Amino acid sequence: MISRNNKRDETLIEMSSSAGEETGDIGVISGIPADSPGEDNGPYYDPSNGTRDPGTPSNSEVLSTTTETASLLSGPSKMMQRKRLLFVNRRFRIDKQIHSKDSVFFCDGIRRIDFILSFVDDPKDGDKKMERRKEFEENLLKTGLELETEHKDDSDDGKTYFVKVHAPWDVLAMYAEVMHIKVPIKENDIPQARENPFDRLLKPFRLDPAIINPEPDYFTAPFSKQRQELYLINNPETFFSPSTRNRIVYYILSRCKYTHEDGKRKLGIKRLLNNGTYTAAYPLHDCRYWKKSHDSKSDNERYTLYKRWARFGQFYKEQPLNLIRKYYGEKIGIYFAWLGFYTEMLGIAGAVGFLCFLYGCITKDGNVWSDEICDAEIGGRIIMCPLCERCDFWRLNTTCQSTKNSHLFDNAATLFFAVFMGIWVTLFLELWKRRQAKLEYEWDLVDFEEEQQQLQIRPEYEAKCSHHKKNPVTQELEPYIPISNQAFRCVLSGATVLFWIFLILICIIAVIVYRLSMYASFAKITVNMKDVKYIGTLFTPQMVTSVTASILNFIIIMTLNYFYERVAIWITDLEIPKTHFEYENRLTMKMFLFQFVNYYSSCFYVAFFKGKFMGYPGKYNLMFGSWRSEECDPGGCLIELTTQLTIIMAGKQIWGNIQESLVPWIKNWWVSRNARHHPERLYSRWEQDHDLQDMGQFGLFYEYLEMVIQFGFVTLFVASFPLAPVLALLNNIIEIRVDAWKFITQFRRPMAAKAHSIGIWQQILNTVAIFSVVTNAFIVAFTSDMIPRLVYKYAYSVNDALPMKGYINNSLSIASTSFLNNSELLRADILSCRYKDYRYPSGHSSEYRHTMQFWHILAAKMAFIIIMEHVVFLVKFSIAALIPDVPSDVKARIKREKYLTQKILHEYELNKLREMLAGKGNVVVNKEVSAQAEKVELLSEEL
Repeated sequence: MISRNNKRDETLIEMSSSAGEETGDIGVISGIPADSPGEDNGPYYDPSNGTRDPGTPSNSEVLSTTTETASLLSGPSKMMQRKRLLFVNRRFRIDKQIHSKDSVFFCDGIRRIDFILSFVDDPKDGDKKMERRKEFEENLLKTGLELETEHKDDSDDGKTYFVKVHAPWDVLAMYAEVMHIKVPIKENDIPQARENPFDRLLKPFRLDPAIINPEPDYFTAPFSKQRQELYLINNPETFFSPSTRNRIVYYILSRCKYTHEDGKRKLGIKRLLNNGTYTAAYPLHDCRYWKKSHDSKSDNERYTLYKRWARFGQFYKEQPLNLIRKYYGEKIGIYFAWLGFYTEMLGIAGAVGFLCFLYGCITKDGNVWSDEICDAEIGGRIIMCPLCERCDFWRLNTTCQSTKNSHLFDNAATLFFAVFMGIWVTLFLELWKRRQAKLEYEWDLVDFEEEQQQLQIRPEYEAKCSHHKKNPVTQELEPYIPISNQAFRCVLSGATVLFWIFLILICIIAVIVYRLSMYASFAKITVNMKDVKYIGTLFTPQMVTSVTASILNFIIIMTLNYFYERVAIWITDLEIPKTHFEYENRLTMKMFLFQFVNYYSSCFYVAFFKGKFMGYPGKYNLMFGSWRSEECDPGGCLIELTTQLTIIMAGKQIWGNIQESLVPWIKNWWVSRNARHHPERLYSRWEQDHDLQDMGQFGLFYEYLEMVIQFGFVTLFVASFPLAPVLALLNNIIEIRVDAWKFITQFRRPMAAKAHSIGIWQQILNTVAIFSVVTNAFIVAFTSDMIPRLVYKYAYSVNDALPMKGYINNSLSIASTSFLNNSELLRADILSCRYKDYRYPSGHSSEYRHTMQFWHILAAKMAFIIIMEHVVFLVKFSIAALIPDVPSDVKARIKREKYLTQKILHEYELNKLREMLAGKGNVVVNKEVSAQAEKVELLSEEL
């Protein structure tokens, strides 16, 4: 046992047991400096020189090897080196009880753990997997990474090995340059914007500035190994943040070769995870979320995020976006920034929607047409035609309550709210662009090399390509898939998507058949129960059918979603997209197209098809030759659309929160039920994170998809349900904290990734926003009764004092009961019945043809749609044109920062040239260097 210090050149070695000595196994080699960055093998690694016998780690031992050590042990003096290490072992040993296993450092307490790989000895194909791991880890060592392996006997389950990965400075510097990572060169001296006077009012919602902005702002430039003295490198060990370090390491892991089979290179940690060679690969959290780490070098950012962000008691506080970005990377940071901004804007829409709902509540009992329906002398005397083949006649006043309920959403405020939401959605998208531009500047993403990042070829694409062709730009050979092969894969993919969309439509038809059959059954059961108030009045056949059908439709939606998610990933993998950007876009479009049809098709049916193609008594349109086409509830289709939206939207949100929070919590509880009570020195940091759930590469994708589907509910059908923004607002307040809690406590730390926008979701939101104007205009025109009431009021009313008096009688046509085929329903006291339409009565010369009022109403509906769309679109595009995507102050600051950064870089080059000039004695050389210096000065002046 020895005391450890911070010297990088100290060597602490613990050798393996005698069995390890015989087989050449190495136990622990810690603290060996890695001066060489390793061989650069381009986008993947295929080392062909030198091998090493890694052996199998022995009990309670650690395998730690660097590039330098691997080269020593692979040479002719291998036995001499082993004896030397054995001699050192007798003098020095590492006591694991001193080193806290809750730490994020190697056993030497110096080298940070940047990544963890875990594997289990598998009797099935064990030798093959061991060979893959052996070659993969050897190739990692040759890139300059350092490894340290924890034996399975030291793990809680007694069967899992953990390989700790550390990237030394040379490796980080090399790949920071390859990946164009920007680093600080000077602290930002641009004056901050003036404080907004209204910020004082928002002070209760603000967080501590030290949490909101954990780091000062810097001017940055892409890292270059040749100009290291230019950057603000106070400590090489902490210069690159942990999220940047794990991004670099994952870049190496995803491109490192592990075997060569069937003439193809096998590479990347993802394939090794898929084939079971490794069980997990993840970066570490820096501490436990509920308490700070005992290690003084730990940042404890996870603890801070849990206390100030992930707890529901902080729901009214702003999010610490800069700390989220620092800990998780820009891609996750931009998601929470968008979700927070979307929730803030929902507050405005929810307030207006709630006021519209209050207007409906206030005027519920004061409208003339509802009073006429409820009046026993008017609605009580109107006998309505049967609603199905086996249904009986019914009186109009039985729909009194549903008609009044329908007025809550079908009133004058509906038109106002539909127009308002068309403007709101434009403001939301345009203001988000400005917010996004500000984040790009603050997070140093303005010059983010997005194209280069997006156009990086996926390792899976490289592995499956057997053809190569020359890139006309780079003049280098690149893998490609022949067009015929691509066409076949795309056709198969498209056919699969169409099959699943048709499957959704078939399910919708099945639900419609369920509605028709169940309505007839309920009507037959309740026909003799009208004296029972509870059943006959509240549980009407229409209400029971509508509610049960909506619940059934929701179950079908969630079931189809479960299966299609897996199908969408499979067919996207089948297409073999070339780049990560292309892969994500293709999967996004498939998933959104499917879920758009899956979630909204039933709502479109109720809004635009149900009750619109009924026919008339004696000539009803029949479905499959057996069932009459479905009619709307007597209160109108709008109330049924509202019911459908409420059940699907609320059900989806409740189910989503349960699935996102409760399921991971139960899984984590089950996995760690024994280990969670262990002391820190036994329950290591890597084991704690290993027991957490893996977010996966699609974790953030599903979060976006959930919110975009919700955005569709809020905008596409909001004219029928003004409370939709209120439900979405309440859900999102919970959603932000649930997502934060889930990320912090239930998920492993994901790989950090850069992103300067929400990507293709921006285009999807724009499309939904434009489409929402059309759908809401059609809902107001064809689903609600607003246009027929307005036409009657201004064109057909004969009562100037009460212009809506007589509307109900005017909107109902008359039919003779002779059309009934069921003799059991024919009654001598009922010779005619009423139905909702504008047709001439039986016995008229134009019997059952549409009246002129019908055509006037249809013309008014079409005119309303055209006018509303043009007005909303005009306002929408005017707002979009008037609001610049990038604020003027941000533009100025970007230009200023770019100018100062370039000036700093040129001054640096100029100083280097002057140093060369001072160190040269040759006059000719001095003149050449002076000329170069003058060019640099002129260039900097031009900037």
